[in-house]
Amino acid sequence: MRFHSAHSFCAHVILLVLLLVPAQCAQAQTKPVERPRITGISHVGYFVSDLPKALDFWHGLLGFDEYFSIRKPGTDQVRIAFIKLNNRQHVELFTDPPTAPPNRMSHVCFTVDNIEQMRTYLRSRGYPVKPGNGSKTKAGDYAFEIKDPDGTLVEFVQSMPDGVEAQDQGKFLPPTRIADGIYHVGFLVGNSAKSMAFYEGVLGFKETWRGGRDPKQLSWINLQVSDGQDYIELMLYSKLPPTYGTQNHVSLVAPDVQKAMQILESRPAYKTYLTYAKPLEMHVGVNRKRQVNLYDPNGTRVELMESRTIDGKPTPSSMAPPPPAAHK
Repeated sequence: MRFHSAHSFCAHVILLVLLLVPAQCAQAQTKPVERPRITGISHVGYFVSDLPKALDFWHGLLGFDEYFSIRKPGTDQVRIAFIKLNNRQHVELFTDPPTAPPNRMSHVCFTVDNIEQMRTYLRSRGYPVKPGNGSKTKAGDYAFEIKDPDGTLVEFVQSMPDGVEAQDQGKFLPPTRIADGIYHVGFLVGNSAKSMAFYEGVLGFKETWRGGRDPKQLSWINLQVSDGQDYIELMLYSKLPPTYGTQNHVSLVAPDVQKAMQILESRPAYKTYLTYAKPLEMHVGVNRKRQVNLYDPNGTRVELMESRTIDGKPTPSSMAPPPPAAHK
């Protein structure tokens, strides 16, 4: 009887284990993958048709330094020039033809604290991202790309200790810099619901403000990165504009726009600037912040903006509906 009882007890234990293992496996499979920290905007890339003219704008006028470049294979010609804004942000100037003219924005890139976890997370959300750290860039960091609902190229990068950015900390930061870094990056989106599902729902960005010139229709939605202060500005449309340069823009934060204008107007490169662009004019935006718009030789807008409103009080968000979706 004792043998029979022991045998029966073991059978019950084995049965219990067999029942629990599939349940535990199923639970492990359904456990959501944690999203890594997205700490800010690393850079934005633009296509330029004349690199010397573009460098005269970014270096001669705005006062930033080129700190790194990538050559075209087998040539001495520059394919990408890197313009350093601060120790964690830069602008990339591509001499390749635009991939989707008239759009001259190449991509926007966000910094993450764990590139492999970002890949795993996006795969768990249905994005066809391959395992691994991604490609090691020519600048020595790990990065990979996906596309947002509008086809905009979105890159994620993790800075490595032996990368160019890490090695050049504190370098290439001349006192001539007209701004402290990227405040936000704006780009066109044709379906606000799909864009919000991606940037807010998948990437965890947080809406901070929305506004528009027309009180009856929304024009912009600002979304702050999940673990930092930088933000993107979704430029809403129902019909694409003939040129993209005003909407697809980069905003640089300046402590005093009036003083920045005076400095720019005093520089020799400003005379060259006036040959293809209008004189500078400060205005107060719908967000009630002082700003001035500049345009590179290809018409891409670079906005200098103060981070505070004119009276220090927050600007209420618009309650207007977004325009009809340009694509379903």
